[in-house]
Amino acid sequence: MLYALILAGGKGTRLYPLSRSDNPKQFLKTVNNKSFLRNTVDRIKPIIDKENIFVVTNREYIDKIYEELPEINKENIFMEPENKETATCIGLSAAKLLKKDKEAVMVVLPSDHYIEGEKQFAETINQAIEIADKKRGLVTIGVNPTRPETGYGYIEMGRPVVAAIPTFRVERFTEKPNSEVAKDFLLKGTYLWNSGMFVWRADIYLREMQRYLPKMYECINKIYQSIGEEEEEEVISEQYQKIDGISVDFGIMQKTRKAYVIKCGFVWDDIGSFNALTRFLKQNKGNNISGPSFLDESENCSIFGKDKLIIGFGLKDLVIVDAGDVILVMDKSKDQEMKYLLNSIKGQEGLKEFL
Repeated sequence: MLYALILAGGKGTRLYPLSRSDNPKQFLKTVNNKSFLRNTVDRIKPIIDKENIFVVTNREYIDKIYEELPEINKENIFMEPENKETATCIGLSAAKLLKKDKEAVMVVLPSDHYIEGEKQFAETINQAIEIADKKRGLVTIGVNPTRPETGYGYIEMGRPVVAAIPTFRVERFTEKPNSEVAKDFLLKGTYLWNSGMFVWRADIYLREMQRYLPKMYECINKIYQSIGEEEEEEVISEQYQKIDGISVDFGIMQKTRKAYVIKCGFVWDDIGSFNALTRFLKQNKGNNISGPSFLDESENCSIFGKDKLIIGFGLKDLVIVDAGDVILVMDKSKDQEMKYLLNSIKGQEGLKEFL
């Protein structure tokens, strides 16, 4: 049977201070009047019955997800005792789904994407499901790059596969290249952005984990054996402490020989940074703004206003964010360094309450 797994345990640190530890990115309503998580669920509902939509998250976000998604059964919310990266949370979920259904096919979706073209999205997912089931492959969705983006991973397309939507064997994955390499990828025309959306059978995913992440697999297998037993939660907590977390891209997708990529035709954006979020702001005299603001003799600035009037005079290449109790002023070139900044703030006495 077919299942959706929505990844909703991240903290969205690159959108701080809009995203906070108690209200991370997946719950923000920044693009339309619905949260990223709500949009993700609504997008997959026409393809997968709500009874088969599952969410994996951290303990601290359980209540917020219950509130945000009242139509999803509480049993469909998988809880991690701690964050151990995507390979782990997908592994935990694959084990739980496999215990429920030996033929489970998983559609794995991050909860922070913007997508236009629901019909094309559905057609792409349905083709990925077919490939995952028939070819026993690990299928990812690739996006045609439009700029030399350094914040995304890239997939090189290999041998084509006969399918209605352009589909290829994956030649290689490359994680977040520098600017020069990204420009080369764009010129070659054989690379796609890695969207982070995946489709595969639960048993095939765990088999590849066994091959490439044997220590993690050993822990997940022990969890699998405990599912449905009284000690399940205790075993999960115990095994999680032994796991060295790693992303699914680094841990499995860059190594597997079973990877396929479908070149999607729908509009996609990963709202993972302020530079990404800027693309959804209205343009004003060479700047991008939301909320009350006035800029003069300023260029290429992004203003995320809230209550206060933000006035800029003689500014260039800045991000300014009013989050009420915190105001961020940042050079645009530092967009990918937010995690470093937050770690620095954590070390300062008296600032923890603002995180």
